[in-house]
Amino acid sequence: MADGREPGGFRAINRAYAATFRPGRLSLGLVVPVERYDAARAPAMHRHLERARLAEELGFSALWLRDVPFDVPAFGDAGQVFDPFVYLGLLAGRTARIGLGVASLILPLRHPAHVAKAAASADVLSGGRLLLGIASGDRAEEYPALAMDHAERGARFRDSYAYIRRMAEDAPAFASPFGAPGGGMDMLPKPAGGRLPLLVTGGSGQGADWIARHGDGWILYPRPAAMQARMIADWRARLAAAGEPDKPAMEPLYIDLDDDPDAPPRPLHLGLRLGMTALRAYLTTRAAIGVNHVALNLRFNRADTEATLHRLAAGLLTDFPSEDRP
Repeated sequence: MADGREPGGFRAINRAYAATFRPGRLSLGLVVPVERYDAARAPAMHRHLERARLAEELGFSALWLRDVPFDVPAFGDAGQVFDPFVYLGLLAGRTARIGLGVASLILPLRHPAHVAKAAASADVLSGGRLLLGIASGDRAEEYPALAMDHAERGARFRDSYAYIRRMAEDAPAFASPFGAPGGGMDMLPKPAGGRLPLLVTGGSGQGADWIARHGDGWILYPRPAAMQARMIADWRARLAAAGEPDKPAMEPLYIDLDDDPDAPPRPLHLGLRLGMTALRAYLTTRAAIGVNHVALNLRFNRADTEATLHRLAAGLLTDFPSEDRP
């Protein structure tokens, strides 16, 4: 379409963005590693490729990696251990349909030329399946470890974002705090759809209007439904005021799926311990307030992982499907 949107959908950016995000609908993804490691900072990455392929076969929309440069004791979670771009390359070659996301890449800690090159490479090699969350970081200890000023992370985030956007152009010439490309030089490859899908996580040191104008979506931390609804409504009002098209909102959610389908929800770190009935009700409410995707994290899940994946697929994916299912 002339405005870059699919009929009845969000802006067309790449294959994964179109399959995962649809207005008025909610889809489900999984946070990698798909395993329980509640008592340890680092996972064993047990059967991680088999579980990635199982998630695709069952019909989940996306797998989500994290950017954890250092295992910071106070943070207590090393993510999937492997560098996200290296791991994206492996997953791109071992899967065929499922979206491959990073939630989220810490922009101020990397040079944006390297981010632009690696992200476009992952997008092209996967056939347009990259979804890139971007953030300013929540581990202050990493900044002095890289001789960077934590107080400057908001400005570095904006400058990095602008640099990455320019690198999608043909032979861009511009000045930036990160350097001044020019002289006809170019960076290849270009993103599969001509643009990287960049979703802003939380505030990332930016104002609400900046996030509305520049992000291709918003990743929010889970909050009570009424509060989340107000935040999403305000953000979408800012989109409209800025003349921006509608954009997707998503959130992560730690779950421990109880064997009893009627078990009520109980608080868990950034999530819930609950039965299938309550989980379905939670997701239905999220869809109603404007959340377009929820990335489930099984770190604290006590049941067998493969069995849980099958239960989630059987109990939820008919109601919350991807558009790219076989």
